[in-house]
Amino acid sequence: MTVEISPRFQMKLIKEIEKTLKEEYYGNEEYYNYINKWHIEEVYSINDWSENFTIKRSSDNQFDLLRTLHSMTGELLLQIAADLEIDTPDYIPTIASFKNVIKSDYKTAYTTFNKAIKLIESDPGTSIGLANSALESIVKELLKDERFTINLNGKETLYKLAIIILKELKLLGENLPSEIKTIGNSLLTISQSVEKLRSEKTEFHGKTDGDYLIEESMFAHLVVNSVTTVGLFLLSFYKSRFPNISSSHLEEDNNVNELPF
Repeated sequence: MTVEISPRFQMKLIKEIEKTLKEEYYGNEEYYNYINKWHIEEVYSINDWSENFTIKRSSDNQFDLLRTLHSMTGELLLQIAADLEIDTPDYIPTIASFKNVIKSDYKTAYTTFNKAIKLIESDPGTSIGLANSALESIVKELLKDERFTINLNGKETLYKLAIIILKELKLLGENLPSEIKTIGNSLLTISQSVEKLRSEKTEFHGKTDGDYLIEESMFAHLVVNSVTTVGLFLLSFYKSRFPNISSSHLEEDNNVNELPF
């Protein structure tokens, strides 16, 4: 999925990123070291390779920060801006922010979510299934926190996991204010709907010729954005209620059977 960002807004982002890097780091070598960590190069053969942006250099082979930033996509600029905690009041980079939040401590979810994004247009059904699995993976990781007393059996689906985490975070219950209950129930409804779409309207569970299958990418866009919103909220709320313990100590669940392919 391509994030559409106006050229004018991209120019503003580039100026802010350049300014922030020069405030936080010293000299071209440090700028390069930071930017290079975002650089992804894939080599398929000697004459076939790709990269997500181009490292630009001056005539004397010095790293050119500004020209390098201009070679980046708007989506990548948003991710870097989010990482540098640059305010973007004219644009809400939820997907970029979500990817930044999960890329270090939730590697399985990050990989799965990236696949979901890439398949939105070409294979909406698979994209929906992957988005469902990404959110499942995140909730399972949260529930590994030893301050929770829940023991999972490994067979819980997204809907069941959503019930558990929302109860643990005290976002479900009769004694809560109506506004909190509404938020909790809405998050639960979204999780249930995403799971039902995956199970009933895609090819992940056996289908017959007469069954309806999602083929329109707009539904995949909706699911990916919904998963992004729910995921960001859960991670943020969990962090605020259970501070001081990083999820990086949790053992990443790399069981490939978790992925719907």
